[in-house]
Amino acid sequence: MHPTWTEQWWPVAYLQDLDQAKPSRFTLLERDLVIWWDVAGGCWRVFPDVCPHRLVPLSEGRINAEGLLECPYHGWSFDGEGQCHSIPQANQNTRPNSRRSRCASLPTALGQGLLFVWMGAPDAADPAQLPLVPVLDENPKSWTIQDTFRDLPMDAVTLLENVLDVSHVPFTHHKTVGKRENASPVEASIIRESAEGFEAFWEEGPRRGKLGSQSTTFRAPQLMWHDLTAKGFARILTVVYAVPIRRGECRLFARFPFQFESAAPRLLIGLRPRWLQHIGNHKVLEDDQIFLHWQERVLEASGGSAAAERAFFLPTSSDRYVSALHRWLNQNGGEPFAGRPLPARQATEVLMDRYRSHTQNCRSCSQALERIRQIRPWLWGGLWGSAAMVGSDSLSWTGLGLAALTGLALIQTARWQQGLTTGNGQAPRNQIVRSTALKRDAVAP
Repeated sequence: MHPTWTEQWWPVAYLQDLDQAKPSRFTLLERDLVIWWDVAGGCWRVFPDVCPHRLVPLSEGRINAEGLLECPYHGWSFDGEGQCHSIPQANQNTRPNSRRSRCASLPTALGQGLLFVWMGAPDAADPAQLPLVPVLDENPKSWTIQDTFRDLPMDAVTLLENVLDVSHVPFTHHKTVGKRENASPVEASIIRESAEGFEAFWEEGPRRGKLGSQSTTFRAPQLMWHDLTAKGFARILTVVYAVPIRRGECRLFARFPFQFESAAPRLLIGLRPRWLQHIGNHKVLEDDQIFLHWQERVLEASGGSAAAERAFFLPTSSDRYVSALHRWLNQNGGEPFAGRPLPARQATEVLMDRYRSHTQNCRSCSQALERIRQIRPWLWGGLWGSAAMVGSDSLSWTGLGLAALTGLALIQTARWQQGLTTGNGQAPRNQIVRSTALKRDAVAP
């Protein structure tokens, strides 16, 4: 793989989603990693997810009473530097700390609420070079940041191409975060290009200029952000990290920082639980997910990024972002998994899975799902109890009221449970097309 991709700091988790009591796993650039809290070192560690003894994944193990990472197979345990401290099966003259019993400990760093790992030569790791958004470190307490993540069934390049392209929002995300009537020419200008990425500027900005001008920065190879200031409301960023897991799969880390001009919006956003916000984020992500999964296979058959300018028809100024991205790719090492074929196309049901792609690794959503599953049997019990009360002359009205409340609670919790586990695959933008067609048919002679 070209150094463009390996000699990089990559985000692997939001700090708030990590559990210091147990290890977790992540796959980055086809390398399985284990993330764990080193009690003695007081920091997060990242190892290759393999025990040197019998090659089983350390992420299936535990953090033992000594604060060491313990293998699930035979109990070998390792400190934060990767040194083996214990081999329970060893004789007294067996040294646990031999060179072959060590684990590699990859360089890690923290920045803006994220854990980063360096995938290149360890001596070249420089925490000062973390891919961060500079403006978020300017008066950081003034920012209200909503964040989410999801493992997506597409290459990181496909994701970058999508989020850089501002012109798709009114159509793809109609009825979620966009409106078709706001579509207009995007007279964007690329104002800087280099091996480090590019910057672009859109004078009019989104929603036909109602929000103000918007700048876009792509910091190669994984980070991009849009930046605009809506006068009288807030400065708004859209930040995306596109992290390659393997060919045809990436993790999206999306951040939505707001710098509000008044306190009220900040207070309102703070009242919304993170897990409920994530359900809304899923709906927006799924607007694109199915057709992007198909699109990249058509591009692959046409020659991939190297043939993008020929395979795509890019006649408008709104396509400048996409053209700039592919220019950068082709001048700086190409795609991360060049020459690897995409996996077979997946069914819609698989593409709409929210539990494995997000909830199981999100502390907020996994806890909410557990609470919902715990409360629903009690709600069913309340519904049956209210039915018994309806049969009593003195408690019938109370029973009816309780039945209504528990019935509504059952309906809402069922919606939340589905929202945390699976999408329906129906893009809201298409609903208006169907309704319009039905009305037209109804009035036709």
